[in-house]
Amino acid sequence: MTLAKPDPAPAATGLALSGSPPVRGQIATTACLETLQVGYLHAVAAAAGCSLAQPFPDHGIDWHVSHSARGHAVDDEVTIKVQLKATYQIAPAPAGPTFAFTLDNDHLVKLARRPVSVHKILVVMIVPRGQEDWLRAGHDRLSLRHCCYWINLAGHPVTGRRRTTVRIPTSRIFDDRALCEIMTRVGAGGRP
Repeated sequence: MTLAKPDPAPAATGLALSGSPPVRGQIATTACLETLQVGYLHAVAAAAGCSLAQPFPDHGIDWHVSHSARGHAVDDEVTIKVQLKATYQIAPAPAGPTFAFTLDNDHLVKLARRPVSVHKILVVMIVPRGQEDWLRAGHDRLSLRHCCYWINLAGHPVTGRRRTTVRIPTSRIFDDRALCEIMTRVGAGGRP
């Protein structure tokens, strides 16, 4: 039996031809950034053995991340709240020990509140400007570009009239090991 090879679709249909860039959907870039950072968070939580819950309504917090382990002193399962942000306006692999990120004061007030019963962290994802550069796939991996960094802003002052710039440490890469360490500290009764 011989199978006929289909003719390539003409360019007028909007379908990409072999060798040409794919035609991407028309969802707003900000919505695509949100989806990408949620995928990153899901991958990190899965590798760390954590569960995720999305609060509804969210009240300024995107996700609740929970971690069960016998070693936790305060409870058998501890939870942190995570606020996600993403930007392509900061160059990848920022030079220096920190980079600047600006938050609306309303968001900062929620993240900076203390004391709290459930700790909060801000996770900032830096992505390439071009959507076509956000991920790379191969036979041995799927790489999301570029990186997420995290910070606990408890007690951080509001300094701007409407927005405040915070400094995010470049040493705090948000990955599965970092999340496990955060949960271990919280499970011992400490801060993230």
